[in-house]
Amino acid sequence: MTTTPAAPDPTMEAIGQAVTEGRTGDIVTARRKLLALWSEIGVTGDPLHRCSLAHYLADLYEDPAQALVWDTRALDAADAVTDQRVQEHHAGLHVAGFYPSLHLNLADNFRRLGSFEAASEHIDAAGALAPDLPRNSYGDLLRGAIQEVAEAIAGRDRAQRGSAPGSRGADVRVQ
Repeated sequence: MTTTPAAPDPTMEAIGQAVTEGRTGDIVTARRKLLALWSEIGVTGDPLHRCSLAHYLADLYEDPAQALVWDTRALDAADAVTDQRVQEHHAGLHVAGFYPSLHLNLADNFRRLGSFEAASEHIDAAGALAPDLPRNSYGDLLRGAIQEVAEAIAGRDRAQRGSAPGSRGADVRVQ
């Protein structure tokens, strides 16, 4: 959700500011701010806010079990977001575009936890949605990460990927 909003949205702006802090290395502050925002939004709050916040918060946890909790919340919230709401945030976005990244992250968490059957289900879902990804650097990044995680699942590899969100490699985000 790093796009320019169609209308000012203080919550999305606060999420973006916290994400920027996390990306510059202040993970503790970023996590604290996002958790405080989560308390304000609540579990029944705006699903776009919940999806965005949970998706980014998951990246601030090295522990795959903790990341899994937040990635699951992001997927659940995405199921409640409408295209109308997403397009209020940015006219060019569609909820369907969120799912490859969300399933990829879940697959990667399950893989790192050694739950290869669950990981396979989510990487298959991400792969099935990959043809609809945009033909740009973001789409290419996601397609590459999907392939990388699929190979790691097939090899029963539980190691953290260098290209995983929050690592020193490339970030894979919902856009």
